[in-house]
Amino acid sequence: MTTPPQLTDRQALCRNRARAARAPALFLHETARDEIHDRLAIVNKEFTKPAIVTGMPDFWADVLPGATLVEDAETLALDPGAHDLVIHAMALHWANDPVGQLIQCRRALAPDGLFLGVLFGGETLHELRAALAQAESDIRGGLSARVAPMAEIRDLGALMQRAGYALPVADSVPLTAAYRSARHLMQDLRAMGETNALTSRPRRFARRDVMARAETLYANNFPHGEDRLQATFDLIFLTGWAPDPSQPQPLRPGSATASLAAALGTEETKLKD
Repeated sequence: MTTPPQLTDRQALCRNRARAARAPALFLHETARDEIHDRLAIVNKEFTKPAIVTGMPDFWADVLPGATLVEDAETLALDPGAHDLVIHAMALHWANDPVGQLIQCRRALAPDGLFLGVLFGGETLHELRAALAQAESDIRGGLSARVAPMAEIRDLGALMQRAGYALPVADSVPLTAAYRSARHLMQDLRAMGETNALTSRPRRFARRDVMARAETLYANNFPHGEDRLQATFDLIFLTGWAPDPSQPQPLRPGSATASLAAALGTEETKLKD
């Protein structure tokens, strides 16, 4: 069995989260929680055995009364078929094996159980990533791993299919925040527990001249109003069901009884062989 590459240093990630817990700034977790509640409200089903996978259990403990809280470790403490709802809350973007995480969650679901995942992806922090990369290139002539790579929504949808979910859906909620400076943004990331935990990260603080150059680039290229800077966060939501015979099934190819042209009220033009 091939061991997946260790993108994330788990010890560093846990340190970052423990430090953030002392003075947290979890407004993005609050947004994710509210979205989760909204999505559950439109599902015509009552969930009695929920589980929440998270690296921030103190925050997510009250989201669903009686939910089992599970650490987002490489191997999840989930019993097969034990839950009718599994929520993977703001942690999947740090997973070394995201497909493995999704598969473990699916196996923990009873038939027709629901999976809801929320994570950072897509365009998250693209401004900070661009400013840091350009600053290091200008001053040091190279790049360092300072911001974690973010998965694209279409790739995450494909991962849901690979993990065996029925009716998989991936959608995003883009958010824009305004900060006084790049340093204030990085202070917020620290208070979220979202600072650099990459295995390949530099083990020393960035040089002052690199950070100064990055702040200048950020301010020049990504203004938000007169005295603020733009920071993008892209919350991606993944929805899927444990397969069950009661779920809608796709029709067999060629089984349609009416043509698309007839449905649209247009004439059908056949192509030459």
